[in-house]
Amino acid sequence: MSGLDIFAWIVLVVLIATVITIFVFLAMLPGRIAKQRNHPQQEAVNVAGWLGAIAMGVFWPLALVWAFYVYPGQSLPTPDADGEAAQ
Repeated sequence: MSGLDIFAWIVLVVLIATVITIFVFLAMLPGRIAKQRNHPQQEAVNVAGWLGAIAMGVFWPLALVWAFYVYPGQSLPTPDADGEAAQ
């Protein structure tokens, strides 16, 4: 094996790792948003996000919208003093 073959394998492994990392991040995103926003159905949103990602993004946008939906009587978290931007 030459140096270029080794370099090609390294690039291939890095690309595969990057794709898997992006896939997992996007699949977890609706569930994390729902948890941060105290969504009453956060587990269902999490499952819908994973199923949408496995289905190649068919239902993933619906899970993302569902994560941002505010139910009547739902209390949204207030920003902490640390999380506020300096003015």
